[in-house]
Amino acid sequence: MPEDGKLARIRAILAKAEDPAATPEEAQTYFAKAAALMAKYGIERAMLADSDPSQDRPGDRIIKITGNYANDRRLLLGYIATALNCKGIDLGGEVHMFGYESDLDRVELLFTSLLLQMFNGMRQGRPRPGEKTITYRKSWIAGFILTIDKRLREIEARTRQEAGPTATGRSAELVLADRKAVTAARFRQAYPNARSSGSSRRSGSGRAAGEAAARSADLGQTRVGGRRAIAA
Repeated sequence: MPEDGKLARIRAILAKAEDPAATPEEAQTYFAKAAALMAKYGIERAMLADSDPSQDRPGDRIIKITGNYANDRRLLLGYIATALNCKGIDLGGEVHMFGYESDLDRVELLFTSLLLQMFNGMRQGRPRPGEKTITYRKSWIAGFILTIDKRLREIEARTRQEAGPTATGRSAELVLADRKAVTAARFRQAYPNARSSGSSRRSGSGRAAGEAAARSADLGQTRVGGRRAIAA
């Protein structure tokens, strides 16, 4: 199925931010554009589907988690998913995501881009004298992820407020609340024993640097037996 034209445009903007040659100022500009387009895309699809459900249906998909820093990859994915009205659960090496198709598309697109930006930035940072590299990097990642989460939520909220009513007169807040309820119900049906747990806190000098990198980034734990759901 061909990629939506708007998603293709967002992907092209995100690619510019992934370029190591991009300055923080350039990345910030790319972020503002990509994040705004992505949030608008999500709202438009949701509002259209309110009167015509065939425009955007509930779905699910598997996202593979491979490579080093697997827990950090899952944490980033979990925060992005929650901010974009999706839910996921860790199945060991892969994540089962639930949400509406347009939101799942947004999550995958943003996760792929931010993962690259996160690791590029982390490797450029330098720990304080005497500080372990792993401690610095873990705190850098924590700062990056939490700041990305804050920015995503702010952009999504602003876009909801700016959206007009649907053809049936319903507000964006009401439409999205209904969609979140549908996603949560489908998640509970598939994984009825999932339980939420808090995210870990990390100390280290890299946190402030990670937060700063996230402010320039281009945007756009629960258990079931031994499995962790990825809700932030």
